[in-house]
Amino acid sequence: MVMADELQGKKIAFIATEGVEQVELTEPWKAVERAGGQPELISIEDDEFHAWKHFDKADTFKPDKTAEEAQVGDYDGLVLPGGVANPDQLRTDENVVGFIRDFAAAGKPIGVICHGPWTLIEAGVVKGRKITSWPSLQTDLRNAGAGWVDEEVVVDAGLVSSRKPDDLPAFNAKIVEEFAEGTHEESAEKTEQAIHAEATPS
Repeated sequence: MVMADELQGKKIAFIATEGVEQVELTEPWKAVERAGGQPELISIEDDEFHAWKHFDKADTFKPDKTAEEAQVGDYDGLVLPGGVANPDQLRTDENVVGFIRDFAAAGKPIGVICHGPWTLIEAGVVKGRKITSWPSLQTDLRNAGAGWVDEEVVVDAGLVSSRKPDDLPAFNAKIVEEFAEGTHEESAEKTEQAIHAEATPS
């Protein structure tokens, strides 16, 4: 049961762009608002973009900030929704990737669903982490050193992951719980190890 003030005073970043699966953006957003948190939309540019509902264009969304403008220290949690085209573009933007890497390095809680983990792979922060995703990402995640599992929702030291829109009720409950708990020292340590491994030639 989400309490109305569980996230009072906490600001939660949502990073998305053209092609985001709408329900994976809007449902966690509502969950954060219901818990008293303040969601803020970050994107590559400040132009409006279309969300998608499966293979059809859905509503348009106007970002509050660009990834270049956003500061990790201003946020208490991060949500990375899915949709195929959305993370495919986000992972090629150095400001987005840098923000995610720094967010993970700070040990702050992150929620990621569906194809969203692609950006985590690009940021080099999944090695040694237990995670789930849309099934087609499992090889990518395992190749990046993550332990992939097929479960509705997975929590690993503040990293919350789910597979698909059907998992949203469980995902939303867990991200609110983790965002309320705050920074995880264990998550920061795991991220540091993952980034170090990424930077060290094999």
